[in-house]
Amino acid sequence: MKNGISAGPASRRLGRRAALKGSAALAGAALGSGAMGGFPTIWAQNIKNVTLRQFGTGVSSLNPIAEKVKQDLGFTLQMTALDSDAVTQRAVTQPKSYDIADIEYWICRKVFPAGVMQAMDTKKIKLVDKIVPIFLNGKLTPASTIAQGTAPHTVGFVEGKDSVKFAMARTEWMTMIPTIYNADTLGIRPDLVGRPITNWKDIMDPKFKGKTSILNIPSIGIMDAAMICESMGVIKYGDKGNMTKAEIDKTISVLTEAKKAGQFRAFWKTFDESVNLMTSGEVIIQSMWSPAVTAVRSKGVPCVYQPLAEGYRAWGGGLGIAKHLTGLQLDAAYEYINWYLSGWVGAFLNRQGYYSAVLETAKAHMSEDEWGYWMEGKPAKGDIKNPEGKVMEKAGAVRDGGSFADRMGKVSCWNAVMDEDRYMVQKWNQFIAA
Repeated sequence: MKNGISAGPASRRLGRRAALKGSAALAGAALGSGAMGGFPTIWAQNIKNVTLRQFGTGVSSLNPIAEKVKQDLGFTLQMTALDSDAVTQRAVTQPKSYDIADIEYWICRKVFPAGVMQAMDTKKIKLVDKIVPIFLNGKLTPASTIAQGTAPHTVGFVEGKDSVKFAMARTEWMTMIPTIYNADTLGIRPDLVGRPITNWKDIMDPKFKGKTSILNIPSIGIMDAAMICESMGVIKYGDKGNMTKAEIDKTISVLTEAKKAGQFRAFWKTFDESVNLMTSGEVIIQSMWSPAVTAVRSKGVPCVYQPLAEGYRAWGGGLGIAKHLTGLQLDAAYEYINWYLSGWVGAFLNRQGYYSAVLETAKAHMSEDEWGYWMEGKPAKGDIKNPEGKVMEKAGAVRDGGSFADRMGKVSCWNAVMDEDRYMVQKWNQFIAA
């Protein structure tokens, strides 16, 4: 009753419509927090009008994910893929140009302190306690040693809702929700190298002169260089992920000397470049990413992701939310992130050779044989197919590097941002130009 007059059916309908529209954000927030199951009709009617702009590297800017988001959640996800340096620059200098930042943790260390992203409330992340502990405390198992470099947990949390200061331990406010990661090593052409490859230093063997390559992304390339130099015995770093100027100088000197001697055929920046170099045989041993090895093999060319004595260089990425996002768009962002962890994407990424942040939900979307091959290091019982359904490994194949525990349990360092980052990038660019 209003002003002594009873509300009629028409006014009640109007009132309900207004209430539904106004409560859409509340419903979305409740869904994101896990308080509600399924997708409420109220929320779905409003969410279909939402578009979220996501940018990141090509590793995880995958069209099938955007298509599945539209199918499952109803809103539009626009993806833009850039190289790592461009991602870092855009994140800081054009913060209104994106809603979701799909970035690596070493990039997060550069970006989050700039105040362009908002901390995420872990109470709204349904599966936060199921995330692989590497991202929560730095250890795969309680007995694990925390690897050098920018370990994700060191930049994964901030001290409070409005803080840009990284927390020393887990809090209720995360900078990013982890989504994708891997342990990287050297890719080789076993048909062309002519001998066993067992160490990072093997890339410097004069036998491979003019047929090697490392990647030209300074913050990542320098870590591969550190693994090589330490393997060669020419440098013993205090922390490969946070070198002194003297250690940077020595590392770059080793690289420059090798370059001038003709050791390197090329320096690649993109996934496709690395695939083409190996497929053509121009390069027979190089820095590589696991799915790039898979891509070479899918062309019928032998290629191995070689486990090495010194261990792996790891990287991890996640989804962060832009500072400006509010209301229904913010609710949609949380729902997208919860959906990302719910299993379909995890299985999709696992089938490409990456690893997912919540293992048990990904497992539920994979066959027993797929899980055995990709995650447990077991010989495939049947043909193993990629996400597009194309056969990529025949029955009996065993994954390079073995099980998830074997690979992620042997991480020596993470991609990193050093205190002397500007100096390092300057020296790296001098090396590339030398």
